[in-house]
Amino acid sequence: MGLQNGKPSRKGANIPMLGLDSAGKSTLLYKLRYKDAFVTMPTIGFNVDMIEAGKDFTLTFWDVGGQKKMRELWGNFLEDAGGLLYVVDSADKRRLEESRREFELILKNESIKNLPVVVLANKQDLPGALNAEEITRKLKMKKYCSDRNWYVQPCCALTGEGLPEALQRVASFARQYKKPKETFITMKEL
Repeated sequence: MGLQNGKPSRKGANIPMLGLDSAGKSTLLYKLRYKDAFVTMPTIGFNVDMIEAGKDFTLTFWDVGGQKKMRELWGNFLEDAGGLLYVVDSADKRRLEESRREFELILKNESIKNLPVVVLANKQDLPGALNAEEITRKLKMKKYCSDRNWYVQPCCALTGEGLPEALQRVASFARQYKKPKETFITMKEL
């Protein structure tokens, strides 16, 4: 930990939380932050919360609404990210394909090449919820994330199961992540 003006400098990372509406992002964030499950409304816009992940490391979670019109803005939250948390409703098989398509679009964003990804396979408490292995297959993680650190964490926003592990994973990925330097070279320099 470095010193700035005689005070310990804190390190941290911005972590956008993306996923379709009703995947459970806001409930997960409240559970992480307050250890409580709140009844949430669909997020119009975004929620922000800072969570300590170790002595000198703070994660700033940006829980961004997942409705169709909000998804167009997702890219804006990726620019200064140190990791991505993508939330999936593991029990909603009807929308898994839509979720996979949105996930693929995010990962094609050039500005987040190599950005580590943690997928939260939420709602594990519901009957018929797909397990982490099935979610890994459905989201084609091995194909889309071959160039980065990634992990699929089964969890339940209501009970908090899997959340401490997810937080650890996000924090360790974010600590290791080095944003690639811009590689623009002008013709004169060549």
